[in-house]
Amino acid sequence: MALTREEAWQHLQAWTTNPSLLNHARAVELVMRRAAAQYGEGADEETWGVTGLLHDADYDQWPQEHPQRIVAWLRERGEEEMAYAISTHYTHWGFEPRSPLDKALLACDELAGFVIACCLVRPDGIASLKPKSVKKKLKDKAFAAKVNRDEIRQGMQRLGVDPDEHIAFVIEALKPHGEELGIAGKP
Repeated sequence: MALTREEAWQHLQAWTTNPSLLNHARAVELVMRRAAAQYGEGADEETWGVTGLLHDADYDQWPQEHPQRIVAWLRERGEEEMAYAISTHYTHWGFEPRSPLDKALLACDELAGFVIACCLVRPDGIASLKPKSVKKKLKDKAFAAKVNRDEIRQGMQRLGVDPDEHIAFVIEALKPHGEELGIAGKP
């Protein structure tokens, strides 16, 4: 039986207590659900969303082992497609992204986190955020310094998307969820 979103959410919460990491997982889930239709050529939205939700599930408790534990947990449940995509998102392992799912996770993960960081320093949050602003912040290495800009660039290249269009796609995927994600800005 396929892993359900509810089972994935319960597992994520059992392993992750950091509110920022939970928020990031939710953001990547939302973007990946939209990416299934945009980049997946009829892909299963649920699989793509759950992959996004769980991609960093073991990071909070076991950062030195990330993503070994979540990959092993998924493999035990027969979720090889998700396990492989999460393996490829951790670029230090050197797994080559093969499927649209693998490439989309790589292209959406870091960028979703970066877009949220951009929203948090804007009075109106995501409401008026444009790709131009995100690209400007990407050039500022001191801003959200832990975000790997090379992974963002490589992810978009591997997915074969225009950077402006992909950044706009991520913004639009997150915008309806601004309140939930804490990026709606101040009223």
